[in-house]
Amino acid sequence: MALIVQKYGGTSVGNEERIKAVAEKISKYKKERHDLVVVLSAMSGQTDGLIKLSKNFSDKPDLRELDVLLTTGEQISVSLMSITLKNMGIDACSILGFQIPIHTENQHGGARIISIETDIIKNKLSKDTVVVAAGFQGIDSYNNLTTLGRGGSDTTAIALAAALKADMCEIYTDVKGVYTTDPNICHNARKLDEISYDEMLELSSLGAKVLETRSVEFAKVYSVPVHVRSSFSEEIGTMVIANTKGMEKILVSSVTYNKNQARIIIKGVPDLPGFSAKIFKPVSEAGIVVDMIIQNTMGDGLADITFTVPQDDFERTISLLKETSRAVGWKEVLGDENISKVSIIGAGMQNHSGVALKMFETLAKENINIMMISTSEVKISCVIEEKYTELAVRVLHESFGLETASFREDS
Repeated sequence: MALIVQKYGGTSVGNEERIKAVAEKISKYKKERHDLVVVLSAMSGQTDGLIKLSKNFSDKPDLRELDVLLTTGEQISVSLMSITLKNMGIDACSILGFQIPIHTENQHGGARIISIETDIIKNKLSKDTVVVAAGFQGIDSYNNLTTLGRGGSDTTAIALAAALKADMCEIYTDVKGVYTTDPNICHNARKLDEISYDEMLELSSLGAKVLETRSVEFAKVYSVPVHVRSSFSEEIGTMVIANTKGMEKILVSSVTYNKNQARIIIKGVPDLPGFSAKIFKPVSEAGIVVDMIIQNTMGDGLADITFTVPQDDFERTISLLKETSRAVGWKEVLGDENISKVSIIGAGMQNHSGVALKMFETLAKENINIMMISTSEVKISCVIEEKYTELAVRVLHESFGLETASFREDS
């Protein structure tokens, strides 16, 4: 018998048939005598529908009131699931974020979790009750309802698993696990049996939609074993765990991409201390995430600074830079939205040479120009023209032999 936290996304509980199918899965676990905390998202499309509804009343809805509205989505799904389970003879109890309670920052639309109280959940588990918890939501220090932002139900589930010291956190999605690349682009993409926390963090931050980045951070910090699997089959998925010796031999485990990127070039910036700070301060204060940054010194006391931002923030960033141009005194600001970022990821590449060269040579053979490069211990990313994204993914996947086995030290 184990304590298991399960999370089911919006597609998994998207209609009456799917809710009943998930209830059957839960029933099987209870027959095996497991203690269960089940975290649910809102039913598929409901959150977007609520946002759209709010905009019928205001172009810019008040964020506090919007959070109050959006939390009703999960309230519906957890209540319906609990009703279904009780009808099957399984003791179940729905519980909302503020009832647990999940304490968050005083921020609406993207609050971070500060702490979670576990007494109420533990009490219900001791009575053999299935706890059906609402994902995506919490409560701040002023007793306001808050939401956790995109992928918030993943974060809720893994944070609860950490707080409860659960044996496992299972994330049920509409895919069978984590793949070597997007199967929609590369038909021979292979499902991974396991992936490290660090690799999964890079995948999430680079645009893979399997797990939300903050949820992986929780899993890594608290060493929560995470099983990513499909709610539509019984097939074993992908385990997200700490590095193993076997993983360290895998130089490249996956290829990913992100088309939601834009490049900004500021030309003729004075090459003096403090000017970079003047450029990025208003961007940071606006909550815009800057990714790759390159500075080229021109030799005449000036420099060009190139960086990337999410495509959704492109126009806003350009506007902010134009507002501060007089104070900083650069010559010109250029922008390009027709780019994408292609990355290779592998836990073993940090200790081995030649991986970057192989990536660059592979792209060069297809005449794909590299505009920017960034690296970390387990990742190499290249900014390229967006029109070459799918080609780049396919040739890199093939070059590193990911369709059969990950590119290893001895390959």
